Amino acid sequence: MRIASFILAAAVAAAAPPAAASPVLFDDGWREQKFSLFSSNSYRRDGDSLAIRSDGTVSLLWKALPSGFWQGRTASWRWRVDETVPPTDLTRKGGDDRNISLYFVFLPPEQAAAAAGKSIRALLDAPEARVLMYVWGGAHDPGEILPSPYVGPRGRSVIRRAAGTGTAAERVDLARDHRRAFGSAPGSLVGIAVSSDSDDSGTRVVARLSGLRIE
Repeated sequence: MRIASFILAAAVAAAAPPAAASPVLFDDGWREQKFSLFSSNSYRRDGDSLAIRSDGTVSLLWKALPSGFWQGRTASWRWRVDETVPPTDLTRKGGDDRNISLYFVFLPPEQAAAAAGKSIRALLDAPEARVLMYVWGGAHDPGEILPSPYVGPRGRSVIRRAAGTGTAAERVDLARDHRRAFGSAPGSLVGIAVSSDSDDSGTRVVARLSGLRIE
């Protein structure tokens, strides 16, 4: 009886969302995913912040999240753009430059553990994956939800800010936006990624992301 109670309590604790916001640090756990042999952004990780430079280039920096984050349903962060790409159509493949995209990758709970060790390409290609991409960039209105020209029905771009420079603090409701984008509640939050894209316009992005928290 005691063993059964212990197992039940452990299961409930594992499934419960974090009691307080948990920081996502920019540490050695992040990996860069290039999309071209000769194109790569510059990322400088410094614990709580990430400096980003994209000079006619594109790539993605990603991190697999441990089980303590799987039930995360809100996120907050600060970001700053000092140099910007021009406004673009984010629904058009090959013409969708943006300053920063922050990806949140969800899988069904029963698949979360099996996803450990998989690459970001494998996660994004999984038929059951759902990806919310919060974007600073494009020629769209804040709040718009757009289809992704790369991830197809598995991904949606949520516009936070159109192309331009400035500084902003964000707080997003992942569960609400997932329902708006996909018509269902989110699964387990198994991964997070940051990208910057300036290769189509041949321009430059200089930006910073900091204070990333999930709860």
